[in-house]
Amino acid sequence: MTSTGRIALALAGVGKIARDQHIPSIESGSDFALAAAISRNGKIDGVENFVDYDAFLAARTDITAVSLCTPPEVRFDMAKKAIKAGRHVLLEKPPATTIGEAEAMSVLAKEAGVTLFATWHSRFADAVKPATEWLVGKTIKKIEIIWKEDVRRWHPGQAWIWEAGGFGVFDPGINALSILTAIVPGAITVNHAKLSFPSNRQQPIAASLAMSTAEGAPIVAEFDWRQEGPQTWDILVETDAGKLQLSKGGAEMFVDGVAVATGHDREYSGIYQRFAELIRNGQSDADYQPLRLVADAFLRGERHDVDAFIE
Repeated sequence: MTSTGRIALALAGVGKIARDQHIPSIESGSDFALAAAISRNGKIDGVENFVDYDAFLAARTDITAVSLCTPPEVRFDMAKKAIKAGRHVLLEKPPATTIGEAEAMSVLAKEAGVTLFATWHSRFADAVKPATEWLVGKTIKKIEIIWKEDVRRWHPGQAWIWEAGGFGVFDPGINALSILTAIVPGAITVNHAKLSFPSNRQQPIAASLAMSTAEGAPIVAEFDWRQEGPQTWDILVETDAGKLQLSKGGAEMFVDGVAVATGHDREYSGIYQRFAELIRNGQSDADYQPLRLVADAFLRGERHDVDAFIE
């Protein structure tokens, strides 16, 4: 805790998402004081910068919270070290590369008595809570997810997303799955998946999923990273009492075509408010349902080869 009452926090991984979302949200909020950064390729002005993560943990014992914004394949080892050092940990999505890693982190955090927060930023979009409340007591008949964007616009030069453990199109697709598992009660199952792999990449550029709710209602999802022009982030839910639509990644909500809730992009501000609340209450929040659905999609998926992707 700093002299201002803010929680001292370090940011590990100074890439596009850190600069676009994490840093502005930390600085505009009242809960955290950004005190250090750890990155091999970037620096943050006004704070102490480290290249070596172990050196940071040894040198800055005053910093009690760490936000891991690195690619997912290195988060498990970094989280383990931070937890062992008694630090609270925030994980960017996806929280880990495997369910085993994710569950192991939860066990370690509980044993160490520190907070672990596996974030799903899309759950903090303004219309997600109203949508969850609207669906209470209604019977879901079917759900359609259309999540299509341009990888060149949102992930320029990020080779890691195409490598093993990089998730490919599921990096954005998991955002839709995080909303789905927030608004729909019960366990969702993956029945079939079609995964489209560029001939020169190890991860899919598109995916079609057939899923079911716990009550058996069908869910279809289309994820694609090749959409140019306007981007599409929609979830459509048909119920016995009308049709719900979430648009713009959960920022806007419509019922039978009528706008019910619209909001601004405050997802990451909500993440840090939640992280502070968890720390102060001695709690953790680590829901791995979206990660499980991605894992199940790979297990049930048919591989289809498509044209090479050239950035």
